[in-house]
Amino acid sequence: MTRINTIEVDAATGSARELLEAVQKKMGMVPNLTKVMAQAPVVLETYLKGSEALSGGVLSAVEREHVALRTAELNQCQYCVSAHSALGKMQGLSEEEVLATRAGKSEATRAQAILDFTEAVVRERGKVSDEDVAEARDRGLTDADLVEVVGHVSLNLLTNYLNNVAGTAIDFPKAAPLAESDAAVA
Repeated sequence: MTRINTIEVDAATGSARELLEAVQKKMGMVPNLTKVMAQAPVVLETYLKGSEALSGGVLSAVEREHVALRTAELNQCQYCVSAHSALGKMQGLSEEEVLATRAGKSEATRAQAILDFTEAVVRERGKVSDEDVAEARDRGLTDADLVEVVGHVSLNLLTNYLNNVAGTAIDFPKAAPLAESDAAVA
């Protein structure tokens, strides 16, 4: 059930309209998440600028999707799981890889290290152990990687929590709950 209304581009004014029009131009659509964020244009601007800045970091687009999918799954954000399942596929992840990522699993060493560190950050609310950091480093993650994972988790927490609060209507192909998809992961 939607609890916070969306603002359509045609009804938006001021900076909210400018930001939504920029999203439309870039994506060819305006996701409901951004229409909810338009209720507070400063939040939409923070999200867009944060996304743009983080996209220029050391983590690849696929690695950023690993963080987003795992974070969304851990936070039970069906909107973000659905959105990032679609976006992950656009970045080249197969359906099986999307499901495995959501479950925190990858056959690639670096991807698994990113997934494990992402999970530690989310579950421990940032209070990861020395062992978590050492293990991530032992598996090849640099300090820049670790910092960017935290940055991406933080940005994803914003979207996960907002969608969970707002009850944002899913406007991407709806991802099945992971429990129903476990057989495809195994």
